[in-house]
Amino acid sequence: MRSKKQNSAVQMDVKETPYAAVEEILEKKLEDIATVLASYDDRKSKLYEEVMTMVEKGLFKIALRRSNYVKSSAAGFLGISRNTFTDKMAKLGINCEKIK
Repeated sequence: MRSKKQNSAVQMDVKETPYAAVEEILEKKLEDIATVLASYDDRKSKLYEEVMTMVEKGLFKIALRRSNYVKSSAAGFLGISRNTFTDKMAKLGINCEKIK
């Protein structure tokens, strides 16, 4: 019979597996994105800032669609407050109209 410690370690490995797979997929896609953006512009790199803005904007759009464009629900989906969600929406230039 397994001890509780061993059993919890097995469960932890199972829970981390999807995250590891997603992390690997994301890293491969980010490599492609970095290559495209780096070849596009010769001025000082703003790669980190540009990619983070794209990711954040994408997450906000997904949250809005999944919440049927209810800001408080979208904020809850992302694990942030409604005020933070609304402020970041404005900074990202996202309006709450249905986004395709």
